[in-house]
Amino acid sequence: MKEPSAERGWHERAWQTASKPDTIRRAIYIIGALPAAWVFYRGFTDQLGADPIRTLEKTLGIWALRFLVVGLTITPLKRLGGPNWVRYRRAIGLLAFFYAALHLYAYLWFDQNLDFAAIWKDILKRPYVTIGFAAFVILVPLAITSNNSMIRKLGGPNWNRLHKGVYAACALAAIHFIMLRKAWPPEPLIYAGLITILLAFRLYVYLQKRTQRARRAA
Repeated sequence: MKEPSAERGWHERAWQTASKPDTIRRAIYIIGALPAAWVFYRGFTDQLGADPIRTLEKTLGIWALRFLVVGLTITPLKRLGGPNWVRYRRAIGLLAFFYAALHLYAYLWFDQNLDFAAIWKDILKRPYVTIGFAAFVILVPLAITSNNSMIRKLGGPNWNRLHKGVYAACALAAIHFIMLRKAWPPEPLIYAGLITILLAFRLYVYLQKRTQRARRAA
């Protein structure tokens, strides 16, 4: 089976080495889970302020967005001569999904009390909820297939094509964050700007490669 190329998927050749003991990967998962543990601890001890549910939802959502941005940064950083963290991109992506799932859980359980009629109405009525839910739906198959068995079963090229969906998820997550805020504070705009730059970099690389292929074929 052809190996995933350096530009594709969340973690390219990581499936070849992911089964090996990896202290750094374990550390990423443990350290990455600490913000969730801390915010839930603060929630259980009544330290989340006047609107604890909103604070919980926002904190978990921001951490999901942060890990999405970190995951997008890995390939450009490598191409620009920085460290090669490609083998850890799957861990970063799974942490992003972990926080997105907790963010959704907080909304469904604490905010809506699992009232599915109200949840469905909210999805149809509020565009930012619709967009956020769409972003999560895109992340679900990416998380499910982020294991060695699925990479081998799908094949490298198919798996890579599927995982390009993370680009759409990132864009939707940024839009979701902006629409949550009624004003125009800098924080969501900074995340949107970072995601735009990182996606533009990938588009530039893609167009450059396509031009080079066309020249060679001419």
